[in-house]
Amino acid sequence: MEEEKVIEVKNLSKHFGKFKAVDDISFDVKKGEVFGFLGANGAGKTTAIKMLTGIWSSTSGQATVAGFDINKNRNKLKENIGYMSQKFSLYEDLTFKENVRFYGGIYGLSNKEIKLKTEEMIEHLELDNIQNTMISDIPLGWKQKIAFSVAVIHRPKIVFLDEPTSGVDPITRRQFWDLIYETAESGITVFVTTHYMDEAEYCDRISMMVQGRIEALGSLDELLTKHQAKNMDEVFVKLAR
Repeated sequence: MEEEKVIEVKNLSKHFGKFKAVDDISFDVKKGEVFGFLGANGAGKTTAIKMLTGIWSSTSGQATVAGFDINKNRNKLKENIGYMSQKFSLYEDLTFKENVRFYGGIYGLSNKEIKLKTEEMIEHLELDNIQNTMISDIPLGWKQKIAFSVAVIHRPKIVFLDEPTSGVDPITRRQFWDLIYETAESGITVFVTTHYMDEAEYCDRISMMVQGRIEALGSLDELLTKHQAKNMDEVFVKLAR
C-alpha cells in the first residue's frame, strides 16, 4: 500500500519578470514525515513556501497540499495547515493564554476545546509560572516552543516551520526538535527549513535548493553516498559551489 502524500509538487515555478525564483521543481512529502527544505539565502526556499501555503500563486506547474490545490483552494488549504514564521508569530502584547484563545478562535476551535488545549500546553511545556506573562517578557526559547504548539493547536495535516530554531541556544534547539518528533509521531507532517546543516540530519528526507532548483533530494544516507560526503555541510558546499 502506497504511503499517503500530504504534499505533491509537479514542475512548480514562480517567475518575477525574467527572474526565475523557483524553477520547475518537483517533489512529494509523505504523511508523518519530517521533511527538511534547505538552501542558501536567495535559493528560492521562501518563495516555494509562500506558494505551498497559499500566500502566492504559482507562475506554472501544479501542487496540492493536504489535498487542496495551492492556487484554486487557498482558503481550504489554509484551514488544514499550520505555519510558524522565522520572525515569531505570536502577539507580544498578549499573554500565553490570550494568544492561545485568539489563535484557537481563528482556527475555529470551541471555547471548551481552547480551554482543554491551553491546559494540555501548560502541562506539556511546563508553563505554570509564565502562563499569564506577556509574551514580550518570555525568553526566546520559550516563545518558539509556544509558537510551535499554537501552530498545531487545530491538528493540521501539515505544519510549515520557517527557520524555527534561529537564534536559540543548543539545548533549546534540541528540546524544539523533540517537539517536532512528537508532532510527527502523532501523524502531523512537518515541513521545516533550516540553515543549520546538523539539523538537516534530523530529518527523514532532505531537499536542497540551489538557484531556484532542487539539486538534491533523499534521505541523509542517500545524499551522503551520492555526493561522497561525510556530512551535510560537505553536501551543501559541493552543490552550492
